[in-house]
Amino acid sequence: MAIRPLVILPDSQLRLVSKPVEAVTPEIRTLVDDMFETMYDAPGIGLAAIQVGVPLRVVTMDLSKREAKDEEEPEPKRPQVFINPEVTWSSADFSVYEEGCLSIPDYYEEVERPAQVKVRYTDLDGKTQEIAADGLLATCLQHEIDHLNGVLFIDHLSRLKRERVTKKFAKAAKRSAA
Repeated sequence: MAIRPLVILPDSQLRLVSKPVEAVTPEIRTLVDDMFETMYDAPGIGLAAIQVGVPLRVVTMDLSKREAKDEEEPEPKRPQVFINPEVTWSSADFSVYEEGCLSIPDYYEEVERPAQVKVRYTDLDGKTQEIAADGLLATCLQHEIDHLNGVLFIDHLSRLKRERVTKKFAKAAKRSAA
């Protein structure tokens, strides 16, 4: 397992549409292991393969709370893997969550998305699964599936907010390249 470098805005790789995974191979399993290590290190709750520069339809996620608050014990990890995920149904009602992204560090905005979704995907055993999700899980699945389609959460914001954050990250990239 290895921590892979994250692809950061304005890198054009983030706009690529990821290719379907043909089979769950040892290389895919290694990618998943590396994605979990990278996601936990960041720290984040979801990661799409394109965020580590691999244009394949793979998502890792863990919504458990690992940091102990007060005297509580941290929750055990609950890693989830979604290969070739696709939303098969979404509710007509919406919910709003504050979203952030490991590829757009330290930037958070409220985003409105369908409150519930059903997602079909392949698991690490190569079996087709379907999950019904609401709340944070629904939001996170939609956020990560967007990544697989070259869409960022800032694309759901007003044009003004999107342009402002894009310019900020473009300037930062120029400064670090100089």
